[in-house]
Amino acid sequence: MTEPDIRKGMPPVKLSRDEFERRYRREFVDPAFAPLQRELDAIIGAAWDAYSNSRKAPLTRKAGAGFADPEYELAVDWLETRAAVLDAQRRHDDASVPARILIINGSARSEHTCPGEMSKTWRMVKLAEPVFLEMGFAVDILDLSRLASEFGKNIHPCKSCVSTAMPLCHWPCSCYPNYSLGQTSDWMNEIYPLWVAAHGILIVTPVNWYHVPGGLKAMMDRLVCADGGNPDPTSTHGKKAAEAKAIELKGWPYPRHLAGRHFGLIVHGDSVGTEGVRRALSDWLTDMHLVSSGRFGEMDGYVGYMEKYATSHRDLDEDRAFQQEVLNAARALGNAVRLARERRDDPAAGLEDPNPK
Repeated sequence: MTEPDIRKGMPPVKLSRDEFERRYRREFVDPAFAPLQRELDAIIGAAWDAYSNSRKAPLTRKAGAGFADPEYELAVDWLETRAAVLDAQRRHDDASVPARILIINGSARSEHTCPGEMSKTWRMVKLAEPVFLEMGFAVDILDLSRLASEFGKNIHPCKSCVSTAMPLCHWPCSCYPNYSLGQTSDWMNEIYPLWVAAHGILIVTPVNWYHVPGGLKAMMDRLVCADGGNPDPTSTHGKKAAEAKAIELKGWPYPRHLAGRHFGLIVHGDSVGTEGVRRALSDWLTDMHLVSSGRFGEMDGYVGYMEKYATSHRDLDEDRAFQQEVLNAARALGNAVRLARERRDDPAAGLEDPNPK
């Protein structure tokens, strides 16, 4: 038996002109587009030209001062996101303004699309929010359910540039948008600055099949560039793998772009998996050098354990102890951020466990 050549390249993905057009036209099946076929033909022709010539970033400008190669042309989209990230870091470092808390709704459920009702996760987000406001924090809410209910919200998949060489993974991510492949409207360009500006991050999520929901996992994957990512794409002249490998082999410092921020976790389910998901999230965040807000700041539990889905909102209404745990997680995170600013500790001071067993 002949052994397979496991170093052989992967199958080609380039489309023919006919297949490209067939896929492109799928977006225009509504009869309202029928009178616009001439215009569509022209648009598809332009899109094919961009695709066939791999124009990933059609709008660029010279990197300028502060980059390894000031003459290298960088995507305008990336430069704008970088500017937003740098501004967010300045705000984060300004001790004269209130600290910021980022609350993340990890559920995909929303009354604005198929499920027909809000998620319990969203209700927990809104339960936690006033705690932070009362403590004097500025609050941002990142509602990942918008990926499933709002037009033009996307988090494209991570391409795992890190596994080629760490310096090939740029901070912030430079893989998107990719106009030639139609990979646009990437929400991460707005999400990176939210994480950077935050002093504390509270992730509230359900368990979906023993893991976090898909939108939350997509965001997690795309935050890999925050953990050792290269802030200078000109040093690798875009995505030149050989240059990135050479830089890494000389010695790479793995800059931790979110280090020192505190986090809290609220993980809920109805039958299985909450502890595993909570541990996985905690491990992920601590690996990025974020700081846990302690035992009270990381909670997992069940709402309506093994009960009917149809009564789950009522179960949350009736579970006062669970609601108190949500409030405790918010207070512990708030305390951790406040004490870190005051250079003190013990974020659990004064909190009581409603379920001490």
